[in-house]
Amino acid sequence: MSTNKKAILFFGIIPSVLALLALYIYFQVRPLPKNPEDTVGNTAGNLYNSGLFCERDGVVYFSNTYDGGALYCMNTDESRIRKISTSIPANIIADPNYIYYFQMGTAGGGAFENVMSTHNYMRCERNGSKSKILSKDVIVYNQIVGNNLYLLSNVNKTISFFKINLSNNERTDLANYVINPSCVYNGKIYYSGTIDDLSLYQLDPTDDVTSTILNINSCYPIIEGDYLYYMDVDRNYALSRYSFSKQQKEILTRDRVDCYNIGNGYIYYQKNSTTPQLKMMRTDGTDEAVIAEGNYTKINMTSQYVYFREFGIDGTTYHCPIGSTSYSIFNATEK
Repeated sequence: MSTNKKAILFFGIIPSVLALLALYIYFQVRPLPKNPEDTVGNTAGNLYNSGLFCERDGVVYFSNTYDGGALYCMNTDESRIRKISTSIPANIIADPNYIYYFQMGTAGGGAFENVMSTHNYMRCERNGSKSKILSKDVIVYNQIVGNNLYLLSNVNKTISFFKINLSNNERTDLANYVINPSCVYNGKIYYSGTIDDLSLYQLDPTDDVTSTILNINSCYPIIEGDYLYYMDVDRNYALSRYSFSKQQKEILTRDRVDCYNIGNGYIYYQKNSTTPQLKMMRTDGTDEAVIAEGNYTKINMTSQYVYFREFGIDGTTYHCPIGSTSYSIFNATEK
């Protein structure tokens, strides 16, 4: 081949290579679609219970213990169950376009594959495609508020709380102590203090300024309308609620509570006792009933069902319709 032909071929290839490189860079770092301002990744109650279920736009994303914990999705009535990833997720959150979760391993993979895939913070499209590792750090808590992703990481015992703007990937460091961003109400984050006290604090995402809301000793706050629900440290972790309009506190349980969740007018909680029980009641504390004897945990809720696991046994998930005391094993097979 002559020198001129080689030169023509070389300079003809360069534009194609540059075009492919430009496309690659675009699809790797392009800004994500902007979320509506009222977007919240998951409910506080679910995220306090490991975030194993997350409902978004009529679809439920969940960790399926029937298939080793793999990521599945289904309709809210549990129809159209289908597998979307072999990843074993926790802290599942979702916005209109993507799912985010902390990957604990790979279902069905060999020992080497499981070791290599643990402790990754992941993002994928809502059909499970285009999965991407966002961080190899341990992400303890996460939440989406509007167009910001809030993360708490723990790397070699170093705590970092920060946010990432989903439009431009800009990171803003906010604190070097534990802030749990799970509870969001009217676009603001509410959390219990972890440094000087257990008061209720508010973080305003518009300016990232924090302020004290209530001087109470609280854990795992959830705001529903006029009420703040929380585990009451002053009452041996009984479940209490506080009315913002009346500025009054009510104690809802005589029981010490290990974990709880709220949805559709009901509270489901685990009673800590020498005779432990999984219980339910209405949000005003009435119609208390026992669902199951024994220790249960990881209480997750969707708009139609409650899901939970027996403490120390992660291989089986149980479910029951919200408002019901009748439960059964949730055998989620593809259909």
